[in-house]
Amino acid sequence: MATKFKLCSFKTCPWVHRAAIVLQEKGIEYELEYIDRNNRPDWFLAISPHSKVPVLIVDEDRALFESNAIAEYLDEVTEPHLHPADPLDRAYNRAWNDYVPVCSKITHLTDAADEADLDKRCDEVRVIFGKLETALEKRGNDGPYFNGPDFSLTDASYAPALMRFTFFDRIHPLGLIEKYPLVEVWRNALMARPSVSAAVVPDFEDYWRDILRGKGRWAAQFIPTAAAAE
Repeated sequence: MATKFKLCSFKTCPWVHRAAIVLQEKGIEYELEYIDRNNRPDWFLAISPHSKVPVLIVDEDRALFESNAIAEYLDEVTEPHLHPADPLDRAYNRAWNDYVPVCSKITHLTDAADEADLDKRCDEVRVIFGKLETALEKRGNDGPYFNGPDFSLTDASYAPALMRFTFFDRIHPLGLIEKYPLVEVWRNALMARPSVSAAVVPDFEDYWRDILRGKGRWAAQFIPTAAAAE
């Protein structure tokens, strides 16, 4: 009998996005259930130690939490394998996957209280982009992905943050990623990857803008018109 998967999600969560990209890349059928973050059901709280998403329910009786653990599990049990075959390369990719939480600073640009705060946050993103640029320089090929021409779990790990950075850059151009040409090419390749766009709700950019406007953040002023998200 085929394994059944249910992915528990918030619609805007980048960590769920990471897990969903892996499911999409592997062509795995899965059910998606959205959790109300303001009214999280008891059954969900019972299986999510942090009370957060993603949670992947496997065959209705086992639950995995933490996006990295979910991605690693899916890569072990289904092909094509997205980790490099070489053990050292695989460990190197895992190390960079452990760096991903730092990249929450990229998605938190929208939390800036004012222009001065945004400038400070951009300085932190410059440090991140600089480190990623150096890592991409070391791969010894033209990419466009983290390891080269083949999409990997590391690409799935960084795609959510780079997508959300792109959305913000479109409403308020920062002139930031352009200073890191390898990161920019990588970002463009990820944005064009079907699995990346299929792993979020339809019209996700409009939905993202609508959520930003609803939060009343300083950055909401840069959204030109009302988004059509529901």
